[in-house]
Amino acid sequence: MPFGGNAYLTTEGAGDGLQRDGSTRWQDAKSVFSVYFHIDRAAVLDLALRLKVPQGESVIRTSVGKTTFDTKASGAEAYEVKLGQVEVNEPGYVRVDLQGVSRTGPVFAEASELMVSSATDGLKLDYVKNNEGNMFYWGRRGPSVHLGYTMPRDKKIEYAYSELTVPVGEDPIGSYFMANGFGEGYYGIQVKSPTERWILFSVWSPFHTDNPRDIPEADRVVLLGKGEGVRVGEFGSEGSGGQSFLVFPWKAGVTYRFLNSVKPDGQGNSIYTAWFGEVGKDGWKLIARFKRPKTDKYLTGFHSFLENFADRIGYLGRRALHGNQWVCDIDGKWHEITEARFTGDATAGGRHRLDYAGGVEGKGFYLRNGGFFSERVEINQSFQRESTPGAKPVIDFNKLPGL
Repeated sequence: MPFGGNAYLTTEGAGDGLQRDGSTRWQDAKSVFSVYFHIDRAAVLDLALRLKVPQGESVIRTSVGKTTFDTKASGAEAYEVKLGQVEVNEPGYVRVDLQGVSRTGPVFAEASELMVSSATDGLKLDYVKNNEGNMFYWGRRGPSVHLGYTMPRDKKIEYAYSELTVPVGEDPIGSYFMANGFGEGYYGIQVKSPTERWILFSVWSPFHTDNPRDIPEADRVVLLGKGEGVRVGEFGSEGSGGQSFLVFPWKAGVTYRFLNSVKPDGQGNSIYTAWFGEVGKDGWKLIARFKRPKTDKYLTGFHSFLENFADRIGYLGRRALHGNQWVCDIDGKWHEITEARFTGDATAGGRHRLDYAGGVEGKGFYLRNGGFFSERVEINQSFQRESTPGAKPVIDFNKLPGL
């Protein structure tokens, strides 16, 4: 199994990491490279490592749970060195840690693949097998999972409301907790760095391109207004359009509320607006208000998702609690949303990563991904949460900022 899609530097030493070809850059004895793969049953596994030691001789330590091997390695040409045999007593993810013990040359090794063999009958392994479709990158990011909400039929929906709580300790860097997605964009919160967090609201252009500079003037998403401190620009790579974000120190363990609207302006455009607040506190903060051209529709495709955009730390996990979903039609009537369909992206569907889950928790839904946990919940199934009619939003739309 190639390091390029399955290995991480989980304990960082100075200057170490994975190179562009997927092999290790490995000179610090503090560094630990961890390789993850999934087995479908208990098994006895024989482990080997494909590597080369450009100069001198090295001793490499392999750890799987409480089992440890020290292996000598030398030779400037790549070869397969046997590490040892381990017994894994249950199905799920296996973590193999590799650490340098000693070396006489400048680096411990340039390792590129973990080799796993077994005499266990019928054993199936799941991992990122190759880089087709840039899967080393997507696989290292981990699976994205979604909740597609069942909306009332034959109703024109103008507003969507939901509440989101990120549990304490479940918010690593690179997390995007998307609360209120819609047919033409998304709205949620991100962890950008150890010191910076965002509220993000984006609307795609009707012109399909990954480069925002290619969008014709007539197809550009236009900013109509924004809240205090909100920054506005363009985005690309996964479709293009208008993006707004507010640097805001949102906190894990606190429940936030999200409100957004989509409404035609009668001139061949639709207006997209997002507001943000904290449950238990009064008032709404305007994020942004956009005009999307060549669009004549109300709000569709209400959904949430959970993803990691930092592939270097795709071994860390995250969770989100999504609750109290409602939509409001053009007549001002609220409709509670109690059903969601749990789905995943190509990384999940292709079994490149199996560390994902979703469903009902308490009175709401939850999403979980990353961390190489083994308690998977199968995608492509629907879940029903408990109705909470007493929690219906009370909002005077005429008093919302930006309208």
